[in-house]
Amino acid sequence: MKKYKKTSPGRRHGQIVDYSVLTKKKPEKRLLLPLRKTGGRNFSGKITVRHKGGGAKRLYRIMEFGQKKLGEKAKVLALEYDPNRTAFIALIQYADGEKKYILAPQGLKTGDEILFDEKVPLKNGNRMRLKNIPVGMNVYNIELEPGKGGKLVRGAGTAAQIIAQEDKYTLLKFPSTELRKVPSECFASIGVVSNPEHRFMKLGKAGRSRLLGRRPAVRGLVMNPCDHPHGGGEGRTGIGLKHPKTPWGKPALGVKTRNKKKSNKLIVKRRSKRK
Repeated sequence: MKKYKKTSPGRRHGQIVDYSVLTKKKPEKRLLLPLRKTGGRNFSGKITVRHKGGGAKRLYRIMEFGQKKLGEKAKVLALEYDPNRTAFIALIQYADGEKKYILAPQGLKTGDEILFDEKVPLKNGNRMRLKNIPVGMNVYNIELEPGKGGKLVRGAGTAAQIIAQEDKYTLLKFPSTELRKVPSECFASIGVVSNPEHRFMKLGKAGRSRLLGRRPAVRGLVMNPCDHPHGGGEGRTGIGLKHPKTPWGKPALGVKTRNKKKSNKLIVKRRSKRK
């Protein structure tokens, strides 16, 4: 981590990740796309997601979450920062010259070689089917359906642990403590996602939060009754309701919001609540 000098009130508590491990180069032009901002609005211009807007301009990095080239070694050309995600990304090049961006695992270095195949050596960044990975190993960028690309465990410093191999399924323990079965034919990458210090970042001032596209969040308690169910009253009064509600009057806190999904039946144990 890198701490700022106390040159101003904003810098006094600022703390960011040390990016000295990254390669000093510009992003690969062919793997960039323009990213249009929505400001939290839908097609008709109505705000559907609050507290979004503004922020610095970004370009999207086209990522390879799957494994299109099996059995071909790829060399790591650079480790780069990605403004669209918390983890670092790695620029790799195959033998035929094709370049791709992938999620970088912790410990990956420039010049390393990685391999995607049915069964590969147990090395950081290598990718293979879950059924071939031994119990106890950490994995990330996990597929939910074979061939659909990694969907799970992609945030900075996260990893899932393989608990058991059961017939056609692999039992995984996720960072949320949830236990879930995933088809053994699915691919996963070995290791832990890079940039584990991200959770210790302190922005230090409101301006840095605005650059990330986050607008101010106002508490419902300080609003008027017409703006929020918690609003109104004289002075610092309570919410005055039997139970908390959202700004649109729906029950909140302790109410299940997860929609029914086909994969629900594969969950062995729900995540434990934070104390």
